Amino acid sequence: MPTGPRIARDESRAHQGAPTLMPPIREVPSREVLAGDSADVYFFRATRILEREGLDPLVLMEVFARRPGVLCGIDEAKTLLGHALADADPSEVTVDALADGDLFDAKEVVLRIHGRYRAFGLYETAILGMLAQATGWATAARECVEAASPKPVISFGARHVHPNISHLLDYAAIVGGCVGASTPAGARLAGLAPTGTMPHALVLIFGDTVEAALAFDRDLEPDVPRIVLVDTFKDEAEEALRVANALGDRLYGIRLDTPAERGRVTADLVKEVRARLDLAGFHHVRIVVSGGLTPERILYFREHEAPVDNYAVGSYISGATPIDFTGDIKEIDGAPIAKRGRIPGRTDSPRLRPVDLAAWR
Repeated sequence: MPTGPRIARDESRAHQGAPTLMPPIREVPSREVLAGDSADVYFFRATRILEREGLDPLVLMEVFARRPGVLCGIDEAKTLLGHALADADPSEVTVDALADGDLFDAKEVVLRIHGRYRAFGLYETAILGMLAQATGWATAARECVEAASPKPVISFGARHVHPNISHLLDYAAIVGGCVGASTPAGARLAGLAPTGTMPHALVLIFGDTVEAALAFDRDLEPDVPRIVLVDTFKDEAEEALRVANALGDRLYGIRLDTPAERGRVTADLVKEVRARLDLAGFHHVRIVVSGGLTPERILYFREHEAPVDNYAVGSYISGATPIDFTGDIKEIDGAPIAKRGRIPGRTDSPRLRPVDLAAWR
């Protein structure tokens, strides 16, 4: 059975230590998707016309993108096909695909479906949408991870998307190489525990960073890393020392999230905070940086040798442009065919692997 994203990542680098693995969950297709309500209406109309005309040929469909990326959403598409083709004649149906986390080239086939058109044609919109959005997120995440390497990146982008899809965003970010994500649902999709620190709201309500940190330490489970925001009320270096003195060895790290109105986080600020913590003997305290991070901003910190231990990235990943995918019919009843501009017949795609649809239901 599939067990979540098949990607190589060093989870020991996560800012909370090695993340707790959890049983991954499967994204079961919704009623709207299975009913075709989320499909472009012309697919619904085409299916109805073919049914009335008594036509349901065996077709071969191939899916590809025009630019390279980190594939994501393909496992969700396999689950959809597993449900949609559950009643199809197994002797007529074959599905071959890459997997979530695979790198792919421009125009490389990532999914091939062979079966009766009316059994799966209605789901072309859903399949392409699953791939386009999630692959865009995963590819943007990989850009941040490569810029930060070997330091880890965490996905903090859930607040930038609709809550109904925030878990898919976080899952895609992990597929792209992030070592953790902020939402429980997104982390569970990847078989991880969620990652997070504390909100400014908590510090504001307590009226003091140290008081908020002490309450955080008192009230949360021991396995939750004690990572404290230090930019709410006072100078960041001063607050970092106050929190470190209050929590001692229990303090895992501090997070710098200085807003643009105050000059945002700079390499010099990170260096000062690190130096003051070290001079006071708090060498174990890690520094997490967040706030409008992009690959370029991450490279800025690296080029200036800022001692950042972890990067938390939000809008760059969540706001990534979807990567367009196309579904082409390349055979009908065994005969090669294609629209103008495309090569008729099956494309040589040696990296595709057979999909056991029964395992994806």
